[in-house]
Amino acid sequence: MRYLQTFNRRLRQMREAGRLSCQDVAEICGVEEAQVISWEASDGRQRTYPDISALLDFCIKTETPLEELLDLAEPGTFGQFELPGLAFSNSDDLSSALDELDQEISRVQLSDEEAKLLRRFRKTTAENRRLILQILGG
Repeated sequence: MRYLQTFNRRLRQMREAGRLSCQDVAEICGVEEAQVISWEASDGRQRTYPDISALLDFCIKTETPLEELLDLAEPGTFGQFELPGLAFSNSDDLSSALDELDQEISRVQLSDEEAKLLRRFRKTTAENRRLILQILGG
């Protein structure tokens, strides 16, 4: 999977730069924390990869361009996007597939208020984040 060769390092760097824990990323992606830990595993034999919906959830909810997580800049691949399992539709009709993709993006798109809360949450201290999650029952 050439598009995911450095995914684990890129995800960890983005997570740390955004001051997010593995649990935070797990909640954003709707998965267990153990899955996020395995996405970041340095040992390729222990590493797993997110499915497309978790990947889109992360990108949209953190306002991260997909190309920052994936190795898309290989010579000869400009304009190509062939991730295994990257299918939003079983239809051969492009407009139908694009409609389904639009629905999936709308499902995970943050409202302006949610985006503002997420930015504020990221900027606060680790202790404040812990207290907020505790209040929310997380």
